[in-house]
Amino acid sequence: MAISISQNAANHVSDQLASRGHGLGIRVGVKTTGCSGMAYVLEFVDKVEVGDHVFEENGVKLVVDSKSLVYIDGTEMDFVKQGVNQGFEFKNPNAKGECGCGESFSV
Repeated sequence: MAISISQNAANHVSDQLASRGHGLGIRVGVKTTGCSGMAYVLEFVDKVEVGDHVFEENGVKLVVDSKSLVYIDGTEMDFVKQGVNQGFEFKNPNAKGECGCGESFSV
């Protein structure tokens, strides 16, 4: 079980961690919400908790709790810029559907 991060996303996370001044990496998880059922949650990680899985790629640590990993196993996290918009994009092989706005997904 694993998730991955593109070089663009890793660069963005590294820049954010540097601006913040501390942190081990970024936590990637899911929560129940949105019109399709689940949404991705990102937050800085200062401490790895019991039951967390840690993946490192492109110089960035991704931390995922066991419950979330079931839904996002195999996901690639990217950071895209389109015109004036920018943000993280998730390529999740477990997602069976997404809402029209792309904010939530179903499995």
